[in-house]
Formats: sequence, structure tokens, C-alpha cells
Amino acid sequence: MDGIINVNKPKGITSFDVIRKLRKILSMKKLGHTGTLDPMATGVLLVCAGKATKLAQDIEASSKEYIAEFELGYKTDTYDIEGTVTEKIENFSADSVIREKLLQTIEKFIGDIEQIPPMYSAIKVNGQKLYDLARKGEVIEREPRKIKITSIELLEFDGIKAKIKCHVSKGTYIRSLIYDIGEELKTFATMTSLTRTRVGEETLEKSFTLEEIENLKSQNDNSFITSVENYFVCQKLNISGEKNKTLFLNGNTLIYNEQDGLYRIYFEDKFLGLAQIKNNRLKGYKYY
Repeated sequence: MDGIINVNKPKGITSFDVIRKLRKILSMKKLGHTGTLDPMATGVLLVCAGKATKLAQDIEASSKEYIAEFELGYKTDTYDIEGTVTEKIENFSADSVIREKLLQTIEKFIGDIEQIPPMYSAIKVNGQKLYDLARKGEVIEREPRKIKITSIELLEFDGIKAKIKCHVSKGTYIRSLIYDIGEELKTFATMTSLTRTRVGEETLEKSFTLEEIENLKSQNDNSFITSVENYFVCQKLNISGEKNKTLFLNGNTLIYNEQDGLYRIYFEDKFLGLAQIKNNRLKGYKYY
């Protein structure tokens, strides 16, 4: 079973908990998720199975879309509602921040920006995960990371609670984005919910819950998994000759006069794998 599974991660469990449950449901060990979601977050978690685990980094690099809710007037150590409140504005009301001011502030974060990741994150500094240090009460300097915010849409706002939809690059922390919006407003902002609605072309509408996957698997129905052939929407290229087929499957480089890029490789209309062509040199790509 090789391919990509679009899992609708439930609230309250870690991304690795999803993997652990899937290993039991599918009776297979070779599984890996792409793009960790916090326990409080829900939505699209792409899981690679079998040989497709080699492609996890490529899938993780895809842009992502989220719907997030937050509240103004206080902040926590984790930047979300599950943390400990560290500061609060007394007498904060729905009149403290007007909609136009919030819209103007949001606009400042659209584009290529630098973001400082939160202390409560899995990023490693000198071999230690930041959240391990944070739990000890330590706060260390973090290097800003270059990210891209393609769009932020304000869906709802009542003066205190807000809901936004944002399209962002890999490595973006929505908690940090909301925290920074609060700082820019000269108030505080704390994330109260987060749903990942899209990773690349995979949407929440096309996802499967763990219960649905278990039910389908019990019926020997593997429709919940997308093959590598169907997942990567790139050009098809047929290679000719048994010799070229063998060379490709053995990881050798072939000479092909085609444009640079990623290709789906076929032999006699049978899918063999992916290949990268650069300067007329075709090389099998990770999958094989």
C-alpha cells in the first residue's frame, strides 16, 4: 500500500497519535505525516504510506490554508488558549479595536515576512526542542524564519473575537501570526481554534476521518489512499526499451531531450515512478 492519505485530524490528539492509530488500522508500520498539527488543531494531515514516505518532505513543502479563531485582550505563554495567561488588558471591550484597524493591521503581514517561532514548538535549538525548554520555564532567543503569507481574509469580527482564513507557506506558525497581529494592534491576541483546510491541492472536503478509514479498510476498500501516480499532477513521459526501463528502476541516469521538471514515468503505459529532468538528464526521483 503506497500512496498519500488525506486524514481529517481530530482535536485533542497529536499528529503522531494519528500515525499510531493508522498503523493499527492498516496493519503497516511504514507511515509518516507531513506538516505537524498541534493537538488542539484539526483538519488536513497528509500521511505518506509505504514508498511514498520518501516524498514526505516534498509534500510538506506545499502551501497551506487555515481557518483560525482568536480573541483580543490577553496573551498566553503558548500563544493559544491552552496555555497560561501571562498578560491581560483590564477593561478591554468590543470598542477597543475597530474592524478597520484590524483590517489595516492584517494587511501589514501579507507578503514575504520574517516570523519568530513560538517557544512552544518542536523546533530544535542546539539539539533541544523548544517546548522542552519552555516547560522548564526557559525562554531563549529564536532566529526569525522567512515565510510567505499569500492572503489573510477576515471572516468574522465582533470587537473581541475574530475568525480569519489565511493561505501561507511551509513553516508558518498561525499562533505566532495571531500573536504578532495582537502586538501590532498594541493589545494582545490569542488563538482559540485552528483548522487546516488545505495542503497543496488536498482539501478538507476530500479528507477522511480515522473512523471512515477504519470502516473502509474493514471492507477491503482502499479508496482513502491516493496513489503517487494520481497525487502528483505533472507531465507523463513514456520511456522506451527494456534497457532504459531497467536502468531507470536501478537508479541510473538517462538522457532525454525534454524540458526541465518533474515527470511521471511510464513503460508501455505502466507507471514506474517519478523522475526529475535537468539539462536533458533524467533521474529517478525518491519514489524509486
